[in-house]
Amino acid sequence: MKPQAILARILEQRETPYEEMVELMRAIMSGNVSPAMTAALMTGLRMKRESIGEITAAAQVMRELALHIEVADSVNLVDTCGTGGDGCNTFNISTASAFVAAAADAQVAKHGGRSVSSKAGSADVLEAIGIHLNQTPDQIAQSITEVGIGFMFAPNFHHAMKHAAPVRRELGVRTLFNILGPLTNPAGAKNQLLGVFNEDLTGILAQALLRLGSQHAMIVHGSDGLDEITISGPTKIAELKEGEIREYTVQPEDFGLERTAIESLQVNSTDDARVMLLSVLDNHPGPARDIVLLNAGAAIYVAGKADSWAEGVEIARDKLASGAAKEKMLALIKFSNQLTH
Repeated sequence: MKPQAILARILEQRETPYEEMVELMRAIMSGNVSPAMTAALMTGLRMKRESIGEITAAAQVMRELALHIEVADSVNLVDTCGTGGDGCNTFNISTASAFVAAAADAQVAKHGGRSVSSKAGSADVLEAIGIHLNQTPDQIAQSITEVGIGFMFAPNFHHAMKHAAPVRRELGVRTLFNILGPLTNPAGAKNQLLGVFNEDLTGILAQALLRLGSQHAMIVHGSDGLDEITISGPTKIAELKEGEIREYTVQPEDFGLERTAIESLQVNSTDDARVMLLSVLDNHPGPARDIVLLNAGAAIYVAGKADSWAEGVEIARDKLASGAAKEKMLALIKFSNQLTH
């Protein structure tokens, strides 16, 4: 079916059948759909609200076309990649959480890119602390195996996205492409802490991950709009575990943490984000550390390194206090820079 016909149906608030969505995504990824039409389709889907089937079909195509990383024990890998696009301009909470989870012996396959709508994306801040981003799949697999964490710079693994990337940048708003990134981990991580920019997406992405074969995932959205587990109020969770999905809400007080407005977590630049990340890894008390405890604890739990989320939070607290999380960051910096010499 022609993109024009699919667009007409989307504008009528009708779902695109799975096979047609697969065909459409392949056309977009191969550059056979014009930028104007791609922008119209993405905007139309966002206004209609993407369905579970549309998201799953698009993710399947993006997974097929991605450059893959082969890790020996891939069944235990965890990712903390979120959708971004929440407009909150906080520091890189999921990136800090990834180092803490790795310190807890989780095997972290961190997927991410540069900022699209925030002040600093995960790639921006990792580069700012001295991590070399342009690593080969074999080097990243080695990093995951030897260091316990590896970073996959999304543009290096999703070459087919080059046709859609300019459209995504120019639109500057949340689209299907924000949703697809966390669903298309190049190392095939089956365990995820996935923050989303819209509460409605928690259950939808849990269903999509179930169809895509995920093992244990928590899809989260803060009541303040944050695509992380927040400390300013309730967080909506959809947890996929052993083929079943459970939806619930948590409060920071459930974990003995003080409720704090997110303004104290906001940054204005990549350097601000770098400073706040390093402050957390230096175990400085405050809201930034608290929110990382919550999120890292969840990542440790979904990675199978804690029997409960609460236990994960206590493990995270210990790894920050002991300096193990900071050591993990330093080890990744050292490993990534050895590759360039």
